[in-house]
Amino acid sequence: MNLSNYYWYFKSAIPPKICDDIIKYGLQHQEDLAITGGLGKDRNLKEKPLQEEEIADLKKKRNSNIVWMNDKWIYKEIHPYVHEANKMAGWNFDWNFSESCQFTKYKLNQYYDWHCDSWDKPYDKPEDPNSHGKIRKLSMTCQLTDGSEYKGGELQFDTRSYDPHMRDEDKHVLTVKEILPKGSIVVFPSFVWHRVQPVTKGTRYSLVVWHLGYPFK
Repeated sequence: MNLSNYYWYFKSAIPPKICDDIIKYGLQHQEDLAITGGLGKDRNLKEKPLQEEEIADLKKKRNSNIVWMNDKWIYKEIHPYVHEANKMAGWNFDWNFSESCQFTKYKLNQYYDWHCDSWDKPYDKPEDPNSHGKIRKLSMTCQLTDGSEYKGGELQFDTRSYDPHMRDEDKHVLTVKEILPKGSIVVFPSFVWHRVQPVTKGTRYSLVVWHLGYPFK
């Protein structure tokens, strides 16, 4: 799919107090090591936790800590911007459900290497009609920490539709500098490859939400 806009942003969209409330709320809960590659998709990690070798292998790809949130007041803050971005960027994707919000903490040297958020196949969850048969169509990241409070941690996009590891990336990487102010939001198609560079000083807090719809036709 050719895109005119790989992302759409809103600078300082969410008030600082709301950002602080989300951070405070997130820090009050038990955080988990963020996983990737579908590790938790078909596996109950509470019954069968990751082994040391699996954790070491995971951290080669992703190293961050997360807390899941499902509070209506958070969705109320972000949904208008997702709808507006979808329209203004010209994507006009049909979506009708948002997954749990992921409060993410990137501490010193933590990062998330190149990845895309969408699965190869729709969710197979007959017990959950909100997600069954759907895919991730739009991703949203809200900057909860001002860019002056940490160094590194840049959000970057690759403008191609295949794994950036396979090509010379220098000419195709976009660094999203527009969302450094606290409360800024960026929305992008979930199939776009992206990464978070290692944090070199301080802590970067963000909120990530994925928005689902039926597969593209």
